[in-house]
Amino acid sequence: MGQRLYVGNLPFSADEQQVRELFSQNGRTVNDVRLITDRDTGRPRGFGFVEMGSSEEADGAIRDLNGFDMGGRALTVNEARERTGGGGGGGGGGGGRGGGGGYRDF
Repeated sequence: MGQRLYVGNLPFSADEQQVRELFSQNGRTVNDVRLITDRDTGRPRGFGFVEMGSSEEADGAIRDLNGFDMGGRALTVNEARERTGGGGGGGGGGGGRGGGGGYRDF
């Protein structure tokens, strides 16, 4: 299995093919490219993940492409970290109803 990289500050116009071509320069093997989109709007969020063929190729990509100007934006490229903590936070408790909830004396 290859090495997964985080790629941040991508131009919103970038597509998976452009990112694949950039990371495969110098004969590097790119196994997979995933650009993250907003789940509600489908618009790009400006970051993604690239899986390189080996840790040596990943190290070379980090060295060569971290800070690289793509579409006027300096890319952030580093080793992807596993997510910690559960998914998106769950909803809070309900609002409840005010008042004492007992009987009233009239």
